[in-house]
Amino acid sequence: MDFPHDLAARLQRNRLSRRDTLWLFGAGTAGVALLPGCAVSPVSGQNIVVGMSEAQERQVDQQHAPHQFSQDLGAVQDGALNRYVAEVGQGLHRQSHRQEMPYSYRVLNANYVNAYTFPAGAVGVTRGIMTELQDEAELAALLGHELGHVNARHAAQRQGQAMMAQAVVLGLNVAASSSQWGALAGLGSQLGASALLSSYSRDNEREADALGQEYMVRAGYPASGMTQLHGILLEQQKEAPSLLETMFSSHPMSTERRETAQRLAETRYAKSRGAPAGRERFMDHTAGLRRIKPTVEACKNGETAMSRKAYPSAQGEFAAALKRTPQDYAANLRMAQCLQAQGQTQDARRYADTAKTVYPQEAQARKLAGVLALSAREPERAYEELHAFDRLLPGDPGVVFLKGVSLEGMGEKARAAQHYNSYLRLTRQGDAATYSASRLKAWGYLK
Repeated sequence: MDFPHDLAARLQRNRLSRRDTLWLFGAGTAGVALLPGCAVSPVSGQNIVVGMSEAQERQVDQQHAPHQFSQDLGAVQDGALNRYVAEVGQGLHRQSHRQEMPYSYRVLNANYVNAYTFPAGAVGVTRGIMTELQDEAELAALLGHELGHVNARHAAQRQGQAMMAQAVVLGLNVAASSSQWGALAGLGSQLGASALLSSYSRDNEREADALGQEYMVRAGYPASGMTQLHGILLEQQKEAPSLLETMFSSHPMSTERRETAQRLAETRYAKSRGAPAGRERFMDHTAGLRRIKPTVEACKNGETAMSRKAYPSAQGEFAAALKRTPQDYAANLRMAQCLQAQGQTQDARRYADTAKTVYPQEAQARKLAGVLALSAREPERAYEELHAFDRLLPGDPGVVFLKGVSLEGMGEKARAAQHYNSYLRLTRQGDAATYSASRLKAWGYLK
């Protein structure tokens, strides 16, 4: 994303282009500093190199999971469905190696096909994948796989490996002790949610499969649920690979994984063959979500078209979704973003306002409304929307920056400077940091 160097002048004139608006919406990321060390694997009992202590794993979940879940448009507004998924998850994590972790589960409004977890067990399952599952055993396999990542501490291990690689690149001589990597004590790695959810290795995936299958069998499900889950995902990958891009970038898929799950189901877990798969129970609890599957599919198609910048095609898909389900939060928000990308600010604002009304507890529509207000040369309204976002979801560095932009547009340089300075305390990297520093220098706050 290129830095718009003349943004300051246009802010003073209250004239923002569509390019400025898109840049502002994407600007601003920050993370948490993590340190490497040694630990004993809760699964194997062997020493492993990790980039996070257990306390840091919990801290990452607390600080970053709410923001990632909001980026995936928040939990679906179906309390019974979320309670059901949590109940299935609780039955699984009671069979796991790290039962003391603060697990939580929710179905998200995201339309793409995926499930993911943060290091301490904050699990999100998209509605896009929920509408593909056929019974509770497949859901248990999905959740069990994510719990496998938590129990094997894969995120912590991947971060530890990344730190070691970074140390080699920097030419550091690292000496290991039994409890810490002393020479790396001063080496921080700034991670946001997307980095913490980055690719697992194939070995990580195999281990998560094995653990997930073990947990689901212990919880009373047939091991074949894992085989069926892999079959669904492989078929999806063949039919619509673009819709699976996010999932397979973080969860590498292969026929070998399905064959391994099938072999274990037929051998080690053969006795689970007659266990109930829970199809009727699953269908009962997911009936409301399955009714809007065409809406979810249309939103997925629209998002795929947007990724190709085929905005008219995307707009048609979102219009079809809204015709079926006018009060769908995701469809309204995506339509607003699609219209924003085409420079149709006023129309975009109408859909953003509808999204706010449909789901007032979710923050992303507020952020988009704030950026659209900036685009419409209404910095006061923008600040109001962004402040509302802050009340719903505090701690978003990008919103700190955007509030600074709003205040600058209102002519309140001193308050804008405070926000830019706050943003720079969170991160010194990226275009938003460059812009913040440039304004502070221009106003005499920085030399």
